[in-house]
Formats: sequence, C-alpha cells, structure tokens
Amino acid sequence: MRAQIEVIPCKICGDKSSGIHYGVITCEGCKGFFRRSQQNNAMYSCSRQRNCVIDRTNRNRCQHCRLQKCLTLGMSRDAVKFGRMSKKQRDSLYAEVQKHQQGQEHVSSVVSSDGVREEPGENSHDGHTRTCSRSSSTALSDLDDLGGLLFDLPLTPEDEYCGLELKGNNRTSGEGSSGGSNSSSHSSVELKHEYQLLHMYSPRNDGLSLLETEHLTQSVVKSHAETSQYTTEELKRLAWNLYTAEETRMYQNKPMEVMWQQCVAQLTNAIQYVVEFAKRISGFMELCQNDQIVLLKAGCLSVLLIQMCRAYNPVNHTLLFDGKFASVQIFKALGCDDLVNAVFELARSISRLQLTEEEMALFSAAILFSPDWPWLTDRQQVQSLQEKVYQALQHCLNREGANEHKLNKMLAKLPVIKSICNLHIDKLEFFRLLHPETAYNFPPLYREVFGSESFFPDSTRN
Repeated sequence: MRAQIEVIPCKICGDKSSGIHYGVITCEGCKGFFRRSQQNNAMYSCSRQRNCVIDRTNRNRCQHCRLQKCLTLGMSRDAVKFGRMSKKQRDSLYAEVQKHQQGQEHVSSVVSSDGVREEPGENSHDGHTRTCSRSSSTALSDLDDLGGLLFDLPLTPEDEYCGLELKGNNRTSGEGSSGGSNSSSHSSVELKHEYQLLHMYSPRNDGLSLLETEHLTQSVVKSHAETSQYTTEELKRLAWNLYTAEETRMYQNKPMEVMWQQCVAQLTNAIQYVVEFAKRISGFMELCQNDQIVLLKAGCLSVLLIQMCRAYNPVNHTLLFDGKFASVQIFKALGCDDLVNAVFELARSISRLQLTEEEMALFSAAILFSPDWPWLTDRQQVQSLQEKVYQALQHCLNREGANEHKLNKMLAKLPVIKSICNLHIDKLEFFRLLHPETAYNFPPLYREVFGSESFFPDSTRN
C-alpha cells in the first residue's frame, strides 16, 4: 500500500510523496513543516494577499499560505498530538489510492491494446534517467524535513558530534569567547587562506574551462534566485514600510524571552532558504551526507549574514524584520545590543560593496563550501568545490569590469562574519541559562543548527 501511495504526488506542494502524514498524502518536507507548526504553535503572517501559490519550488516562501493549504486539504492537528487519524480519513485515503491504481491499470491496458510494448533492456538509458530523477527528488525531500529539515539523515555513532557544538565549531582550541588576540590571529590565518585561493585559482591558471565556469555560475545563481526569501521587486515595494515609533516602543517593552522567540522564529525560517540554496547548487548533493550536514550547520549563519544586505536600507539604517523595516532600537528587549549593532554594521558595510545578485550568490556559495571544518569526511572534495566557485566568482567580477580590489574587500568581511557567529552562540548560551524552558522550546531546526545536548538537555524541562 505504501508503494501505491507514493505514486500520488504530495497534495500540498506536488513533490514526491512518502506516505500518509496527519491524514493527507504528503512529502517529507510538508509533513515536517506541518508537525513543527503545530508543536511550536506557530503564528505565521503573509506579506502578500494570502493567496500564494504553494508548489515544490516556492513552498518555503510563505509559511502562512502553506499552513492554510495543509489545513484546507485536511491535515489534522489532532493527528500531530495523538498520532492517529480518524477512520473516515483513512477510508477516504485508501479509496483515493485504489482509484489512482485503477486509473494506472486502465492506461496500461490502453497502451497494451495499441501494441506498444517495451522489450527488456529497451530504453535502458531512459529508465536510468527516471531512476536518477526520482533519487534526486527523494534526496531533496529527505533533506527538507529538518528535524526535521536536514537532519533526519541517518547518522552513524561516529557522527554523533553532529548535534554539532557550534561554540567549539566556530573557534579553534584555546580561543576565548571574547575574541582576544587568539581570535585575531585565527582570523588573519583564515583571511590569508582566502587570499591564497584568490591568487592560486586566477583565470590565467589551469582550472575549469570557460564553459564549465559558466555552467557552475548558472547553477549557483539559479539556486540563489529560486530560494531568496524575497525577490528584488518585493524588497523594493517594502522599502518604506517602516515600524512606527509606537510599534518600536511596543517591541522594546516585550519580555526578553518573548522577543527571543520571535527573532528565533524569523531566523529559523531564513535557515530553510539556505538549506534549499545549498541543495540546488551543482556538486552539493554529491557530497556525502555527513559533509552536507557539517557544511550547513557550520555555514548557514554566515550565508545569512552575507545575504542580509539585500534586506538592508542604507538610507535609514534599517533591516527587514517580520514584514517591515526595523531600526536597531526595536531589538532592545533581546538584551544583546553588541550583537545587534554588529549585525547592522556588517549589513551597512556589505551594502557599500554594491554586490550584484550574481556576485552575492557566488560569494555565499564559496563561504558555504569551506573545507576548514575538522568534522568533514572528504575535505578535498569540499575544497575542490570551493575553488571552483571562487574561480567562477573571479570570472564574474572580471566580466563585469570589477577589479581584484572588490574581491579583496569581500574577503575582508570574513573575520567580522565569524566573530558575529561566535557572539551569537555566546548570547544563545547566556539566554539558555536565564530561560532554559523557553530555549528548550525553540524550533527544532534552530536548536539542531546552533545548539547541542549541553545547550538543550532534557533536564531543562523539569
């Protein structure tokens, strides 16, 4: 019966289904999305007209409309709570499966009567193509449900570090939380490594052919365009949609834990787009599952910080937050002014570089494919990917008439980005000590990416 069900596409987004979930035939991605929305009592808003099209390509673009479609098509809140669906739902679904199966048998009989017959081995190449296509779709769907979303991937006992303690992940041994001289030294080493890459893989040396470079560029840019949380046009329309002084005071008066919950929800939503961005880049899905996990956990915040400048307005020093542009003051209740100020200043400095969408996409991919993480299984394969992306970035800059000075400025942002990632982990750890129950109930995706068992032990519920 399961095999018959999986022939029917996901009712929510049209992707390959994996069975009946909460009363509806869905893919793993929509199953995980619905479960998380109910477990976290999520309240979503739509920045458009509440009639967004939900399909496989843009299902992450509007959580409000995706959830409404789940409910409209019959996904059961009770099924999330109690783990079962009603007899009426079950009978209806089995009837649909039988109807679909009968339709398939009818088509087969029509084809047979027309005398069309496929010999064994005939069209073997086409069969292989279809199999690969299904495997790719399944892999994308499996990655989509993290923890849903990414980390349902099977881990061996040796991979248990993948609860990934990002505090250690963002620092070398002996590096203090305050940054200090060790932090500066480490940043200098990293920057030196990036500069070495810059000169080692210049277009005049042997590397990717021009055609291969263009293909890689198209893959990365297409991925960026398809997974950007907001299009350029949408950002322009929202540019002067600002929080009023009264709304700002309302946010400032919120309890710390409430403000943290709201910011974490926004960040968690943005992480999903980074996951999709990575999955669609040529070469990422060829990495082993362990390395996919390591790169995403270690690099997703860096990518978000780079792409954040798309949602920054330099005229009034504001960033897009929950549908409106917000000033630094709106985040006072978080209790981490230094982190907020650092994020805003980074957005300002990156916006001054005036990166094109193509440059931003390639720079994001190059940062994501960092071979420096000690938990990687095939460091050489990851480094090869990064070098190819850097070459594509250089080619892009040369084609647009930009000089090497612009790339140097982009690379110079890396130590600042890393220090912000470290500071975020420090603030999260401090907040967890103050409000353990709230931190434990953060979305699973956020906890999986930025936390560890030491951050979120089960004992915090007691």
